[in-house]
Amino acid sequence: MATKHEQILDYIDSLKVGSKISVRQIAKQLHVSEGTAYRAIKEAENSGLVSTIERVGTIRIERKKKENFENLTFAEIVGIVDGQVLGGREGLYKTLNKFVIGAMKLDAMMRYTEKDSLLIVGNRTEAHQLAIQEGAAVLITGGFDTSEEVKRLADMKELPIISTSYDTFTVAAMINRAIYDQLIKKEIVLVGDIYTKLEKTYYLHMKDKVSKWYEMEEETTHARYPIVDTEKKVVGVVTSKDVIGKDRELLIERVMTKNPLTVLKETSLAYAAHMMVWEGIEIMPVVNNHHELEGLISRQDVLKALQHIQKQPQVGETIDDIVSTYFEEVNSDVSHPKYSAKITPQMTNQLGTLSYGVFVSFAIEAARRMLRKLKKGDLVVENITVYFLKPIQLDTIVEFRPRIIDIGRKSAKIDIEAVDGRKIVGKSLLMAQLIDR
Repeated sequence: MATKHEQILDYIDSLKVGSKISVRQIAKQLHVSEGTAYRAIKEAENSGLVSTIERVGTIRIERKKKENFENLTFAEIVGIVDGQVLGGREGLYKTLNKFVIGAMKLDAMMRYTEKDSLLIVGNRTEAHQLAIQEGAAVLITGGFDTSEEVKRLADMKELPIISTSYDTFTVAAMINRAIYDQLIKKEIVLVGDIYTKLEKTYYLHMKDKVSKWYEMEEETTHARYPIVDTEKKVVGVVTSKDVIGKDRELLIERVMTKNPLTVLKETSLAYAAHMMVWEGIEIMPVVNNHHELEGLISRQDVLKALQHIQKQPQVGETIDDIVSTYFEEVNSDVSHPKYSAKITPQMTNQLGTLSYGVFVSFAIEAARRMLRKLKKGDLVVENITVYFLKPIQLDTIVEFRPRIIDIGRKSAKIDIEAVDGRKIVGKSLLMAQLIDR
């Protein structure tokens, strides 16, 4: 039987898109405590079922598909520009396809304004009205209001009118930044993108006997399986190491490894890979928020997917992409390579010097490139310590010199020195596990 928490989530999922909900309403309607209702609404918000907007409340929105991730809802626009909703609140769940800056004559402006777009404009009531009639939402800059007639029209057509105190240029930059961030998120591969689903997953129950492991191993040739209880919750894993030499009549729960590491579908693939390499795990159960088995991922599948990702073109540029772009090899000596980079404005902190985080990215990139030259595969960083760092100015060309202190079949310890001219400006020590490419 579903828990109260699950019942609330199912109820929210069944609501019509655009419906308004509240903690008190849910608690009263489903006869649960306000604390239980609040926690369920927060989980619904995290999973993209609802959105909470200041001065508006919590509304049911369309759950975004990953391929349309870069499209923002009007509710998200309100949050981005710290806006106030003047009318058309029922349409906040809708997604905008493009935005138009209304810095032109009215007839020219309307040629670009179409259904499901967002017109960004100042105190021009006639433009507000024409945009709503065309099926577009309106974002009024400069903190201005609009007429009551336009607000009534917006309510009738369920198209939001939002007011913000920011100017048009700032608002456009903020929305562009948000879309760009969404593009980067879209490129991040999650466990849910590659995992083996439950219907194709082999697993055992706590009350199965060890003999069942042998039967399954003969059928599948796999040696590792998740163990679930009567409610399909993951309670352990069992491997060949656990069962070899054990009485075949023993229950699996007596030999399994309890409390195994698990991941959610929303976990990033890179994080899952790090956990699996760090802990030496071959398979990891994929669970939902109630710890019920949803499938599994294998170390082999994860590493194969990560290698495939590295070959794909990127749309959104992260700081690591920027670091890699600006990195140049200045010495091809395999044992003592040198890489240089020019410090650009994106790499600086508020004082105009190289930020600590970007320095760490440069150090990791230098170590990674050296290991590739040595044909040692890729690395997963276990620990990096920056033990010396001087302020490095904007436009400085810095040379990074990685040096191996210790290296084995599966791990490496590398010292990275940063030099400006003849002066050492930074030093770090990196410890990593090695992955075969």
